[in-house]
Amino acid sequence: MSFKKVLLIKPSGRHGLSFAFDIIPTGFEYIAAYIENDVDEVNIIDLEMEPKPIQQTIEKYLDELRPDLVGISMSATEHSEGLEIARLAKNHDIMTVLGGYHPTEIPDELLSHSQVDFVIRGEGERTIQDLVTKGDASNINGISYKENDEVIHNPDREFIEDLDSLPFPARHLRRYKYHTTLMPDREHDVLTTSRGCWGRCSFCCEPSMSGSLQRYRSPENVMNEILEIVKFHDEKPISIEVTDPHFMGKPKLVEQLCDLLIPYDFDIRFGVKVRPDSVAKHPEIVRKMIAAGIDGFEMGIESPIMRDIKSTSKGLKTDVHVKAVNNIKRWGGSAGGTLVIGLPDQTEEEILQFPLYAKKLGLTSSAYGIATPYPGTKFYEELDSQGLIFETDWNRFDEMHSVFKTKHLSGERIEELASICMAKFWTIDRFIEKERMGVIKNKTKKPLMKFITDRMHNLEFSVDAGLQLQEGNFSQHAREFLDASPDPEIKKYTKKVGMHNVIEMSRFLNLLGEQKIQLSLRNDGMPPISWIFKTTKDTVEYIQVIRGKLDDSSINFDINLQDFRLDGQRSLSKIDKLRIVTKLLASNKGIKRKANMMRLLAASGIDVIKSLGTKSN
Repeated sequence: MSFKKVLLIKPSGRHGLSFAFDIIPTGFEYIAAYIENDVDEVNIIDLEMEPKPIQQTIEKYLDELRPDLVGISMSATEHSEGLEIARLAKNHDIMTVLGGYHPTEIPDELLSHSQVDFVIRGEGERTIQDLVTKGDASNINGISYKENDEVIHNPDREFIEDLDSLPFPARHLRRYKYHTTLMPDREHDVLTTSRGCWGRCSFCCEPSMSGSLQRYRSPENVMNEILEIVKFHDEKPISIEVTDPHFMGKPKLVEQLCDLLIPYDFDIRFGVKVRPDSVAKHPEIVRKMIAAGIDGFEMGIESPIMRDIKSTSKGLKTDVHVKAVNNIKRWGGSAGGTLVIGLPDQTEEEILQFPLYAKKLGLTSSAYGIATPYPGTKFYEELDSQGLIFETDWNRFDEMHSVFKTKHLSGERIEELASICMAKFWTIDRFIEKERMGVIKNKTKKPLMKFITDRMHNLEFSVDAGLQLQEGNFSQHAREFLDASPDPEIKKYTKKVGMHNVIEMSRFLNLLGEQKIQLSLRNDGMPPISWIFKTTKDTVEYIQVIRGKLDDSSINFDINLQDFRLDGQRSLSKIDKLRIVTKLLASNKGIKRKANMMRLLAASGIDVIKSLGTKSN
């Protein structure tokens, strides 16, 4: 017996810090390409891209495609949904196989469920090829299965050493056009240039998954796939997320890839994950990366405290943080970093310093993940042996919820501190600093309306993430976020840099003239938080964020966040938006303010027309 019709299903429940970027099931596309010649039919369904309700969608595809094997890739946060998909498949008498980081580490737990037939541990291409051709799991390395109610773990499968031997992902089977919220004007794709990582970080799954061994594709092979991606997207602008845990594992290969890529001058924006020590050591390679469009860097900063870095086995010193950020920003790259909060020994006072440290480093983006012990990691083993892990729901292992006991802080407070850290970092000066990098790299300023549109996408992304991750606590976290927003450093930064030197807004400012625009936000009866923009006909003199309100504003906007309550909905209706805009306009009392408001609307209208004209040209 063999399997001839395979359906690969990606659940919709992957959430956490990485959920925004890991949006294309490229692992399934690799598997599909590998087994395409061994089966009659293989299909890939991404439930994140399918209409709700999910159960009806799954039932529809099971009835239409009639597979004899359903494969499900699972992260920890997809634990429940993955088992539900398997249950629906089993109700149709279909065999099921689970794979991914999460199933690799807990095969016994998953196989205890009657709807799960097989679990593939580690890389899936060769293992699933053996499974579909043989039809049973006996004598197949890298697979766990049940026989007479006994769970059997076959020996581990050796890693694929020659990654160039793998076919490119089966993008021709893709049913969807992917975009990211942060770059909505570009089609999106993913690229894998290596597998594994040579680091031994105690909180990371890679040491267990790949044995701290990193394997690489040749630059020529990667370049050929990039050419295929460009053709697949009809040579349109693309954003490409590189999935490698450490893109600069072998810097010389990266340099060779850049030398191949630069002559093409593609309109591609690459985002990569790198260790800061590699970025610090190789400034010339970083320069080439940014010239090739590889300008989005995400680094594991982890902490400014050496105690934390040693406890996580990161294997670096904090002085490399400064060198790494400087090497990226010198050429106009985006220096992003993640920091880990909620480690066992951390105090509230220490955690509150993290966003200040991130700003001092000069990061242009930053995220604050709650320390999460994933099964199979050294971190998990240490906490589990001490009985500190209190959470039993895998769906909450998402780096946004506290799941184990710490010495000094409650889980609730750690989650609040995550919101506070985000608020203290993501102030308007960080967005301006990010645009300043664009001026350094491209020698051009971004139009004002494009800057505003991008910020609206950022807001949409934040609200969407908050609704998904904070469930019933979203209002409290929004309150914490707002309360942490005032910062005297914003005024100092904006006076020094000048928003007008970074954003193209000369015509807008000339029409607007000298104004003091105040935007005040209220929430649940708390004192308002106000953003003040002081302009002249040529400059944005400064921006400041304060508690309370100024009395001498020339244009005033009052926003009550209660107006944005979504009542379970993900977006506001057109009527709701019109109501909110009407309230905003009505908040300008007095003839003088109304006249100033007309100047602002006129200046905005001219800038919109100019922006549209630029697009049409």
